[in-house]
Amino acid sequence: MLPRLLGYLSSDLAVDLGTANTLVGLAGEGVVLNEPSVVAVHQRNGRILSGGCAVGQLARQMQGRTPESITVVRPLRDGVITDFELCEAMLRYFFRKVEPRSFRLKPRVLVAVPGSITPVEKRAVFTSTHRAGARQVFLMPEAKAAAIGIGLPVVEPVANMVCDIGGGTTEIAVISMADVVAGQSIRVGGDKMDEAIVDYLRRHYNLRIGPSAAEQLRIDIGSACPLEEELAAEVRGLDAISGLPRRATITSEEIREGLADPLEEIFDAIQRTLDQVSPDLAADLVDSGMALCGGGALLRQLDRFLAQRSGLPVRLAPEPMLAVAKGTLVAMEQLDRWRSVLESSDDDV
Repeated sequence: MLPRLLGYLSSDLAVDLGTANTLVGLAGEGVVLNEPSVVAVHQRNGRILSGGCAVGQLARQMQGRTPESITVVRPLRDGVITDFELCEAMLRYFFRKVEPRSFRLKPRVLVAVPGSITPVEKRAVFTSTHRAGARQVFLMPEAKAAAIGIGLPVVEPVANMVCDIGGGTTEIAVISMADVVAGQSIRVGGDKMDEAIVDYLRRHYNLRIGPSAAEQLRIDIGSACPLEEELAAEVRGLDAISGLPRRATITSEEIREGLADPLEEIFDAIQRTLDQVSPDLAADLVDSGMALCGGGALLRQLDRFLAQRSGLPVRLAPEPMLAVAKGTLVAMEQLDRWRSVLESSDDDV
C-alpha cells in the first residue's frame, strides 16, 4: 500500500542531461521536455537572471545578443557538469516545468551519463540532481539507454551495437545480455564538429563565426560523404584581419573537409570497440550492424561513411535525438527490472 501511495504522490523522472540539450521524461507520459542546456547569468556576480527567461530555450535565444553585463553559458561541457550551481538551477527549473504541482513528494530521477565519466563527475551529477529536488538519483550509461530507447534486443545473448553522437560526447557500445561487453566513450561530438568548422573558416577565409553559425552550417549543408548534388550556403561573420562584418559563400565540400578530423576520431573509437569484441559477437554484428543515434548522427551520409569504413551495415535510428531519453524513461518505468545495472545515490529517502 505504501509504495502505491508514494507512486501517486510523487513522479519518476528520466533525464538525458546533455551538453547541448536536456530532455526530461515523465513516467507514464513520455518525453515531455526538450530544451537547450543553457543559462543566462549576470557577469558581475555570476547569478542567473530573475524570471523564467534565464534557462533553456528563452536563454538560448539571447545567445550572441546580450549586453556585456549578461552572458549565456552552458553548465556542462563534454557531457559532464562544469558549474554545479548553474546545473542545479537549470535542473530545478526543468523539474518544476515538467511537474509543477507542489503538493507532490520529491521525485526519483534516473540520469543518463557518459561512459567516460569519472567518480568525481558522477558525484557532481548526484549532488546537483539531489539539490534540484530529487529524493533519489540513479545513473545509467548513455549507450545502454540509447540501445533500449531505439528498441534493440539488449537482453538477448546476441551482439547489438549502438553509436550515440551527442553534443559533447560519442558513446559506442556493443551490448549483449543487458550488459556492455565492449565500448568507447570519447569527448567528441557535435560541439567538436562545430569547432572544426569555425577553425576551417578562420584558416581558409580569415572569417570569424560563432558556434551557433557553425552549427547551422553543419545542419544546412554538412555531410560525411560526397552528395549527388553538392550544396552551398551564405555565412556572415567578422573579417579576422579588418574586424569588419562580411559574408562568404561556403560549399558542402568545404564543410566536409573541415569535419574530417572529428569524423576520423569517431571512426577510430568504433574500430577500437570492434577490436575488443569476441569472434562470436563479431559474427552477430555482420548481420545486425550498428545503429546511429544522437543529434550528431543527423549529419548527411554519416551512415554511409561509417558503413564504408567499418564494413558493417549502419542505419540511422528513428527519432535519433530522443533515443537516450526514451531508453532512460523505459528503465525508470521498469525500475525493478533494471535496478541491478544502475548506480544509485547513497541518500535514499
